[in-house]
Amino acid sequence: MAGSKDFLTVADWPAEELRALLERARELKDLDKRGERPQTLLGRTMALYFEKPSLRTHVTFEAGMTQLGGHAILLRPEQVGIGSRETPADVARGLSRWVDALTCRTFSHELLEEIAQHSTIPVINALTDRFHPCQIIADLQTVAERADLDRAVLAYVGDGNNVAASLTLAVSILGMELRVATPDTHRVAPEVCAQAATLAEASGAKILYTADPVEAVRGADFVYTDTWTSMGQEDEKAERKKIFAAYQVNTRLLEHAPEAWVLHCLPAYRELEISSSVLDGERSIVWDQAENRLHSQKAILERLILGPF
Repeated sequence: MAGSKDFLTVADWPAEELRALLERARELKDLDKRGERPQTLLGRTMALYFEKPSLRTHVTFEAGMTQLGGHAILLRPEQVGIGSRETPADVARGLSRWVDALTCRTFSHELLEEIAQHSTIPVINALTDRFHPCQIIADLQTVAERADLDRAVLAYVGDGNNVAASLTLAVSILGMELRVATPDTHRVAPEVCAQAATLAEASGAKILYTADPVEAVRGADFVYTDTWTSMGQEDEKAERKKIFAAYQVNTRLLEHAPEAWVLHCLPAYRELEISSSVLDGERSIVWDQAENRLHSQKAILERLILGPF
């Protein structure tokens, strides 16, 4: 069973495809450490359309495309004018004639879906309000470097945002174990939970939703958190700080997971969702996780542009 032509959500791809991506990401990282960069995308071009700020996603996609021998073109919304100068469909049709792939970071997931619907080239989700699938592939690569994916116990603590949603779906597809601790008011979207439940029935995944961060992290192998205030929610920052106060990943919380590695997709707001002592501590693998954005996205680009491995 093959995945779709696009990568809009991890649910676009079955378990065997996700595992193949992870294996190729590992290979590409090993090659890079040896100073080898296969030119598999020589002469290929990718457009990057970004409505939101980006450090890791922009740099790793552009660098990754270059390292594979291709070229990336950054498009800003004011240049393109979706909704003012041109319709999403017309933009998609034009880009489909000029480049080999399109990577989009949009506020609206529905806009991304509309672009993909009218594109004949692969479209990659570089983050929307609903999902962040590329981040999750890097996360799973990082977990796989230290544990057996089939046995690892992950805990996610904080906001039930796009990262939490994508992580929940990936775990459900792969048959892993995940515990998600969020306030009842900020849980993972119900439709995502329903989709995850269906996927978990087939894979044997175990997913626990709780409002208690201690229950989630107790005995976990990995503890993951993310910002409490995502892009576009800045006016909620003060209120969110109060709501999530009990969900900080700090040394006290980690006493309940004494062997756990710590993950954060960055940017991190120190002393809010995570303490500096944990972020900079010996159990933090945050920078390995950030590095793996490069290698995992190179694997995604290869798979979508060239076809199955």
